[in-house]
Amino acid sequence: MSSSTKALTREWTTWGPVVALLALVFAWGRDLPGLAVVLVALCLVAAVLAAVHHAEVIAHRVGEPFGSLVLAVAVTVIEVGLIVSLMAGGGEKTATYARDTVFAAVMITCNGIVGLSLLVAALRNRVAVFNAEGSGGALATVCTLATMTLVLPTFTTSHPGPEFSTAQLAFAAVASLCLYGVFVAVQTVRHRDYFLPVTPEGQECSEDDHADPPTKAAMWTSLGLLLVALVAVVGNAKVISPTIEDGVQSAGLPKAVVGVVIALMVLLPETLAAVRAARRNRVQTSLNLAYGSAIASIGLTIPAIALASVWLSGPLVLGLGPLHMVLLALTGVVSALTVVPGRATLLQGGVHLAIFAAFVFLSFSP
Repeated sequence: MSSSTKALTREWTTWGPVVALLALVFAWGRDLPGLAVVLVALCLVAAVLAAVHHAEVIAHRVGEPFGSLVLAVAVTVIEVGLIVSLMAGGGEKTATYARDTVFAAVMITCNGIVGLSLLVAALRNRVAVFNAEGSGGALATVCTLATMTLVLPTFTTSHPGPEFSTAQLAFAAVASLCLYGVFVAVQTVRHRDYFLPVTPEGQECSEDDHADPPTKAAMWTSLGLLLVALVAVVGNAKVISPTIEDGVQSAGLPKAVVGVVIALMVLLPETLAAVRAARRNRVQTSLNLAYGSAIASIGLTIPAIALASVWLSGPLVLGLGPLHMVLLALTGVVSALTVVPGRATLLQGGVHLAIFAAFVFLSFSP
């Protein structure tokens, strides 16, 4: 990359999040006309691209798996705020927003991001290579959290409907938070080497030689701009969400489509970052982003929603229906078969993308 290109990249990734945040300030709480919605959507895209750039700067400075963890946690924390803000005052019509958004996040990360990353890496290198120990542990955590929080409410009998009782919700929240904490400790401290990128020969990848790590000042600047960009992404997503809801309602589509669209927008930074890592033959980084985001989405969202339910009005429906439970089970089985060998080809990437396509299609046409 030439010096002029680098300077241009630094320039737009600096002012892009700021402009997106200003657009959020002016658009918040207003009924926007069509042209304004388009402008806000463009600002949202700019903030997404800037978030990816700053996340990569931080990852280059702190190394893996901390870099992936920064983006996954930051996006999830803001996602929680979006879900709570959408549910506040929404009553019964927003009872399933948390379930729909979290489930969509799991399907997007475990099938969309994983499938796309494996496809890109296999196209460039014939075989995508990653660490089976780290990815397997992360996948087991995803499956456990998803089953405890999204499947069990359908079968419990203490409360009518696919809902937890107060005690069950508290248990699920505490268990999710504890499991997330154990995963982070294993990923970053005790077994950090399990989550580092590996070469086709199974050796740890060396740090990039073509670029020096950014300075501490640059890292802290990127961290600040990353947070600004993420706030702008989720905030602008909320601003245009009424337009999305009206479009979904006028088209006669299921309410779950709203959660799918929101999750797609919020997870766009991680998707782009994962694909760029896969193009550099760092598939483990891509899987860290995918599975880490799914774990954070459940492990942080459910406790936050459980706490917010104290003052939120209306029911909290978490249990999945039969169709989505089948998709979740299929995702778990296929993901295990993909992760265990530590190597994947175009076929595995295509299978995951087929499951993701089925999820999206069935969300619009159940």
